[in-house]
Amino acid sequence: MDLLALADFNLVARHGGFGRAARATGRPKATLSRRVAELESSLDLRLFERGARALKLTQEGRALYERTGALLTELDETAAAIASGGDSPRGSLRISAPLLFSQTAMGRLAARFALRYPEVRLEVTTEDRSVDMVEEGYDLVIRVNPDPDENLVGRIFLRDRLVVVASPDLKRPRGNLAVPAVMRGAGDRKATWDVTVPSGQSRIAVDPVLRLSSLVMVRDAVRAGVGAARLPVSLVSNDLAAGTLVHWGDIDGPEIALWTLYPSRRLLSARVSAFLEFMKEAFPMGTPDELAAFIGR
Repeated sequence: MDLLALADFNLVARHGGFGRAARATGRPKATLSRRVAELESSLDLRLFERGARALKLTQEGRALYERTGALLTELDETAAAIASGGDSPRGSLRISAPLLFSQTAMGRLAARFALRYPEVRLEVTTEDRSVDMVEEGYDLVIRVNPDPDENLVGRIFLRDRLVVVASPDLKRPRGNLAVPAVMRGAGDRKATWDVTVPSGQSRIAVDPVLRLSSLVMVRDAVRAGVGAARLPVSLVSNDLAAGTLVHWGDIDGPEIALWTLYPSRRLLSARVSAFLEFMKEAFPMGTPDELAAFIGR
């Protein structure tokens, strides 16, 4: 198989078209088209469906891209490392991270990583949706309690838990009376919260009075006294210590686990390995207290 033609195929697949790949690299569009056609001919396979306005990978093309993209990247990095006389991380590193972690910690973490590894061009995007790492060109994603995926390898680097908090001025109702509650998003329709308190188990009836799309916004609204809310303890730990919020109990349920996920352990790039070790160094124990301390600094 012609490695140059394979590299051009990966280039076109990564950019989503011959024109985009040509503009991004300064290569002639006709050359890229010819190389891909030669590769299709040698494999006797159609790798792209060519529409009037769009170019889409065929099933065979997607399989080839997924299996060869990381290998070609590894070859490039190995050659660059040998040429420079070392194996220091270099090149682009694209990361997708969830909204709350990005708002509270990712900016400073990214800056520290960039200062430590100046030859890595780090790009972080913020989104809570599940991204397609290969299709969208991510090297690593950070996700909260991700669904199992046989195509991804991952590790937990932080753990958290949910607590119910409120302003000291908001008194917890007695009996079955509902407390005004601040909810995240329209999808949270719970009418009660089951919590653990020092005396045992308890149930809090809630009346949603405010819905917000960000947990940082929810915390700020709770600080203002509009209602109680369920929030990660790392986000409110400093408020609890200062007395600006009070703890009504721990939410019963699974823990919150933050994962780093990447496509392959076998061909892990130097820059991804460096970022994984960097996160382990930033949060060596992976506890909510570590994240709260980082947020509070």
